[in-house]
Amino acid sequence: MREITVTVDLKGKNYLTNVIADHDTSEEEIVEMARKQVMKQWAV
Repeated sequence: MREITVTVDLKGKNYLTNVIADHDTSEEEIVEMARKQVMKQWAV
């Protein structure tokens, strides 16, 4: 497992979040996990 810090641009605002993923997780999957996490946290 590894921790990745991702900046998500959502509705004109930038959100910084951490994602924990396996080493073989693709970049696209990591970005999608980060986007879902921000949406859930901020109820966007």
